Amino acid sequence: MFFVTFIIIIIPCLIVNIFIRDDEIKFIYHKNMLIRVKRSNGNIDEVPFEQYIVGVLAGEMPIDFDIEALKAQAVASRSYVMKQMAYNKNNDYDVVDTLENQVYLDNSYLKEAWKETYIENINKLKTAVLETEGEYLEYNGDVVEAFFFSTSSGKTENSEDVFDKKIAYLRSVNSNWDEAVSPVYNTRNYYTLTDFCNKLSIMCSNKIKLNVLKTTSTGSVKQIKINDKTFSGEQVRSLLNLRSTFFSISQNGSNITISTKGYGHGVGMSQYGALGMALNGYKYDEILKHYYQDVEIKKI
Repeated sequence: MFFVTFIIIIIPCLIVNIFIRDDEIKFIYHKNMLIRVKRSNGNIDEVPFEQYIVGVLAGEMPIDFDIEALKAQAVASRSYVMKQMAYNKNNDYDVVDTLENQVYLDNSYLKEAWKETYIENINKLKTAVLETEGEYLEYNGDVVEAFFFSTSSGKTENSEDVFDKKIAYLRSVNSNWDEAVSPVYNTRNYYTLTDFCNKLSIMCSNKIKLNVLKTTSTGSVKQIKINDKTFSGEQVRSLLNLRSTFFSISQNGSNITISTKGYGHGVGMSQYGALGMALNGYKYDEILKHYYQDVEIKKI
């Protein structure tokens, strides 16, 4: 009771309503009104649906992002988890709390992490969630599998170039906003020749031989031959801890430099692209319909 009274005194009316409504939300699109989240410690927590989306926003998108980008993320994350719930309805849990699905942070963690800014930050996230309450993406009557990632290379990827499955709404689109706003748009990784060869488990002489065999429509590496060994772009990314498969490799004597654009798998919504669009006046629905082609926003 003391906590609620305190909020009423210092928080404007709109924010007070958010706290009250958060306790009163009714979830009609999941029979148990809960999402079963497998935590990193192995426990399975049952979390109210919209509260889960708040925790995902905290884990997946920087708190200083524009509210329209956060709202776009809320709808994408809601769509994604609805799809996962359908996939896992016969399992012990719906999602895990890591990047394998979506990063989820609970209130106890956020209170400790944010300390004196907790109230301000959680209200911002609840605003994004409640202003999109129950909204999800649909394509041809089915819930969209709304993949997202950090930063594009200037374009997003076609789904079949990354996941080997063509999905009509996951088409390559321009994402020119990323470069201006993302701190990870351009990165470089440095290796000694010995370290480079050891990580790839290849035999090396003084000069490496490179032959890019296949690229995606955006120019990301799909297949590359390094000396006598052929790799997928994703294998190289994983083995060398690169941020994306949009990379180029150069050698200067015994030193190797890999230049990379973007961060993540590249399919679906670019989060920094969404931020750039929001800062340029786009609303969350416009952001979503740009990155997910021909979808509709539905409300449960």
